[in-house]
Amino acid sequence: MTSFLLPHELHGDGTHKVFAVHGWFADRSAYAPVLPDVDRTSFQYAFVDLRGYGRARDADGAYTTGEAARDLVALADRLGWARFSVVGHSMGGAVAQRLLAVAPHRLRAVVGVSPVPASGLALPPEQWELFADAAHRSENRRAIIDVTTGGRRPDAWLDRVVARSLTSSDPKAFRAWLDSWAGEDFHAQVAGSAVPALAVAGALDPALPAGLLRRTWLTWYARAELVELPSAGHYAMDETPLELIRVVEDFLRRDRDEEVAERT
Repeated sequence: MTSFLLPHELHGDGTHKVFAVHGWFADRSAYAPVLPDVDRTSFQYAFVDLRGYGRARDADGAYTTGEAARDLVALADRLGWARFSVVGHSMGGAVAQRLLAVAPHRLRAVVGVSPVPASGLALPPEQWELFADAAHRSENRRAIIDVTTGGRRPDAWLDRVVARSLTSSDPKAFRAWLDSWAGEDFHAQVAGSAVPALAVAGALDPALPAGLLRRTWLTWYARAELVELPSAGHYAMDETPLELIRVVEDFLRRDRDEEVAERT
C-alpha cells in the first residue's frame, strides 16, 4: 500500500517536532488528557490518526506497524520536518520502533508508553481469543482495559474508554492491527540502534510490565532508559497525565541540551 496523509492536529510551535501515536483502543484523542499541560514553547506535537482510526477510520490499508511508520515519514515530509521525535502508546510504541528501521537518520528520540516490544507480544490461546474477538465484542474490550489497569479504575471510566474505542475504530482494521502489533517480530531490524529510547511502564500493567521491557527494550537499544510510574497501568495518559508529561518531556529536552553542549 502507498502512504497517504494521516489526519493530524498540531499543538505548539517549538522547534523540537514530535509525533504522538495512539494505541489499539483509541484514536488521537487518547492524548487529550495531557494536551492542556504540554510544553508548547519547546515542542510542536502532531497528534495523528492511524489508518482505521478517527478521521482515518475508513482509510484502506494493510494496517501494519511498517505501513504506519512509512505514513509518518510521509507526513513529516509534508510538514517539512527534517528530524523529529516520536511518542507511541502501546501499539503506537511498536510503530515508533518501526521508524528505527524505516528512517533512523531522521529520529531525534523515541518514547514508548507501555510499548509493545518490536518482537511482538505472544498471547496464550485463550488470551488471543479474547483479544481477537474484541473487534466485535465490547465486553472483551472492557475486560482487557480493566485487567491492564490493575482492576482499580472506576466503572464509568472503563465504560468511557470502551465507548471511545468503539466509535473511533473500524472493526475490520482493529482486528487486522492485532495481527501486526502482536504477531510481527522485527526486533532484529532495530536492535543496536543508538537513537535515544525511553520506555515508560505502568506498575499496575501486567501485560507490558517493566520486567518485560528490561528484557527487550533495554537489551536492544544502546541508549535505552526505563521509567516505571507506580500509580499507572496501561493508560498513563488517563491515569497519571502530569507524571507522564514530566518524564517524557524531560527526556526529550535532553536532545536539545546535548546539542547545545556540543556547540559550546
